[in-house]
Amino acid sequence: MNNQDLLAVAKEYGSPVYVYDAEKIEFQYNRLTKAFSKVNDLRIHYAVKALSNISILKFLNSLGCGLDTVSIQEVKLGLEAGVDPARIIYTPNGVSLEEIEQVTKLGVQINIDNLSILEQFGSRHPDVPVCIRINPHIMAGGNSKISVGHVDSKFGISIHQMPHLLRIVENTGMNINGIHMHTGSDILDIEVFLRASEILFEAAKNFPDLEFLDFGSGFKVPYRPGDIETDIEELGEKLTERFRNFCRDYGRELTLAFEPGKYLVSEAGKFLARVNVIKQTTSTVFAGIDSGFNHLIRPMFYGSHHEIHNISNPDGKQRFYSVVGYICETDTFASNRRISEITEGDILAFSNAGAYAFSMASNFNSRYRPAEVLWYNGQAHLIRERETFDDLLRHQKIIDLEPQKQD
Repeated sequence: MNNQDLLAVAKEYGSPVYVYDAEKIEFQYNRLTKAFSKVNDLRIHYAVKALSNISILKFLNSLGCGLDTVSIQEVKLGLEAGVDPARIIYTPNGVSLEEIEQVTKLGVQINIDNLSILEQFGSRHPDVPVCIRINPHIMAGGNSKISVGHVDSKFGISIHQMPHLLRIVENTGMNINGIHMHTGSDILDIEVFLRASEILFEAAKNFPDLEFLDFGSGFKVPYRPGDIETDIEELGEKLTERFRNFCRDYGRELTLAFEPGKYLVSEAGKFLARVNVIKQTTSTVFAGIDSGFNHLIRPMFYGSHHEIHNISNPDGKQRFYSVVGYICETDTFASNRRISEITEGDILAFSNAGAYAFSMASNFNSRYRPAEVLWYNGQAHLIRERETFDDLLRHQKIIDLEPQKQD
């Protein structure tokens, strides 16, 4: 997609609007599979929570990608998209036993991350194959809110609880067919990831009937020019060697699985917003746009960086702007950022808007959630309509109320 393509999308579908480039998603998927091409059986499960539009799920399914889900709703979306249940893994956190049992009936791979539910599920369903999520106690991730493998994390069963875990498995006679880990997002150092993988290999030796090892994901993508990213080719070479050695020692070939979300869709996404007002104070020039953290909360929630380009005036003189939204709380997308000169009515494009962007959008301030567009084969395809006022009222119940009489 070039600037003219994006401007045409904004003109046709209005702003704000999310646009996803199918070609970039496919490129990232192929890059990952190529990096691990020497693995005999590689399985990629896309993390649905990153971007759950059903057209995106159908496209990834067409590439041969499975799904990583964290809720029964995501499982059902995957099935609706035509994904084979055998290629869906369900990795919830803190959900009820009842939900896990409902998902079991849908035929997907269950992944359990706490001892209490593991024992209850194993006692009631010993024949259902279960994967176990291990917490390797390895700190990874670019932000404390997305680091999930550390010692005080709510995710996974502590590697130090292995004796307790094994007693549960023995007492229930349950079928453990996979071991899983996820250290966190935005992995900067592959050596940290490899150290965690060695812990997973060691844990796997306790289970004689494994079919796969799932290494999660968290691969970092660049957010600005020259930014560091996970060296997926180096990781592929080093982890493949370790995995093949493990399979040889284990006595048979296993499946190597990953669960990338951001890695596949982040760079494919652009968020387009129109500038409503230029406001200059004594020290700052604000560019106020027709959106806010109700549509893109990552900068406020994670402190994430999104490159912002004025695609209406890409070659204009560079000036410094603070890009802000219209929410009646502080919602700053960028402070004192160098951007081509902005005038009211210009369209700004936010990069890396494919992951955890629309999927975290809300109706805060009773604003409508934006449209979504997939750029596929050189054409724009609407994959979600912009919400309307009727959507805000759709599930509300209006009742007649009268003032209470005062004695």
